[in-house]
Amino acid sequence: MSERLPRARAIRLGWTLAAVAVLCALPFYLDAFWLRIGLFSMAAAVGAVGLGLLSGTAGQLSLGHAFFLAMGAYGYVWLAGEPGPGLPTAVAAVLAVLLAGAAGGIFSPVAGRVRGIYLGVATLALVFLGHHVLLTADSVTGGFNGRSVPPLELGGFSFSTDSELTLLGVPFGAEERLWYLGLALFAVTWFTARGLLHGRPGRALVALRDSETAAAVMGVNVSRYRSAAFVVSSMYAGLAGVMLALSFRRVVPDYFGLVLSVDYLAMIVIGGLGSVAGATAGAVFVTALPLLMTRYADQLPLVAAPGTTDGTVGPTEAARYLYGAAIVLILLFAPDGLHGLVRRLRARLRGRRAAPPPAGTTSPSRPPTSAVRAKEPTP
Repeated sequence: MSERLPRARAIRLGWTLAAVAVLCALPFYLDAFWLRIGLFSMAAAVGAVGLGLLSGTAGQLSLGHAFFLAMGAYGYVWLAGEPGPGLPTAVAAVLAVLLAGAAGGIFSPVAGRVRGIYLGVATLALVFLGHHVLLTADSVTGGFNGRSVPPLELGGFSFSTDSELTLLGVPFGAEERLWYLGLALFAVTWFTARGLLHGRPGRALVALRDSETAAAVMGVNVSRYRSAAFVVSSMYAGLAGVMLALSFRRVVPDYFGLVLSVDYLAMIVIGGLGSVAGATAGAVFVTALPLLMTRYADQLPLVAAPGTTDGTVGPTEAARYLYGAAIVLILLFAPDGLHGLVRRLRARLRGRRAAPPPAGTTSPSRPPTSAVRAKEPTP
């Protein structure tokens, strides 16, 4: 057993380094369409990981995730743009994440008192309230038409196409530059979330989810951990909002509605509640599916290409039908999501490798049972 652990860690490290190398090399080979899918998926994964910590690990239902994404996106646009303070974009991005966390902290007393579906309804009110504010506060949000997003600048390096950049003969535009920023932010999200889950906070949140009474008896501060989970989830959502704003280059109120909150719930249900890898897989699935169906709509049956009425449904609606069906199948056959399904498959494969020898074969060091019984004296 002691020899297997270092070997397993070495194999896992090797696969991780290989995945990082492949992801870093993709901008040299993919066009802008595929890079945009990757950028949107990484931003969605950051938000889904935050919601997974709140709803999957802590057991707090939230339908208001879109509100905190809007806080991050519009907070960055207003803090870095005009009208607004016009702060340096890097400072504005950090403050936008903190602003989303502060909004979660203001709402956290409600999360500490309300449970279950009532908490879901309370967070749902945030979405409608936020959407109304985004439409009416024209001087801050730009109203119905939204606002353009200032490009991020970090240490004199611009994540836009204002300055030309060529690496190994490949021109690096905004998508290529944002790709590495998204990878770095997603990596930070991944490792911090895993650290929380495998540390004392994660164990406390799981105890709260299973039984608040038992958790309180064991010394867990129930209200404090419930509030902290909401604040951390809100900060993840704010970071995802900043990443989405930089990727879209324009933010509009209609994007941050109830549908977006439902999409994020679908991500964590499909991927697996309480799993960082599962939330990431669900985010990629839910985000990439409508974009892929839009691009290849003319090759799919019963799907209308954009701008035509040849098919039965549009690509976006068809994608929602598909991942709605995926949710039903997951709930019926794999309640722990894609992550749990993969984990069971891996355990089954390991079980087959470690299967005992066939029944007809006997060990040379131990005689057959019949022979042992033959030596026993009869009464």
